[in-house]
Amino acid sequence: MYLLAAVLFAFGIFHFLHPRELLVAVPTFLPGGIIWVKLVGAAFILVSISFVTNRMVKLAAYLLALLLLIFILTVHLPNWINSGNEESTMMAMTNLLKDTAIFGFALHIAASAHHQRLDLTDDD
Repeated sequence: MYLLAAVLFAFGIFHFLHPRELLVAVPTFLPGGIIWVKLVGAAFILVSISFVTNRMVKLAAYLLALLLLIFILTVHLPNWINSGNEESTMMAMTNLLKDTAIFGFALHIAASAHHQRLDLTDDD
């Protein structure tokens, strides 16, 4: 869990340091552009903080899994299907597999957090 927290924290920081480079991944049907990049960066950082502090881990992990599933279906899969050259195809497939692996890891963490509930009580 701490390893995933470190990776998510790094991804989150990268979203804030290089938002223009990540803007190309935002689907064109979403208004707001760069705001989505920063929102995702903040989400990654918040999930990593949740994992490190062991607070609301189950909720954070399920929300991370949902976010990654949305990325897989709306960003990576269309990029892989519509890629124009071999390099783009390989990059899209790499991102698709990376987020699928993290999706699975997030579901594992959520299912393993037996001591935590999805309600937002103080005894999480």
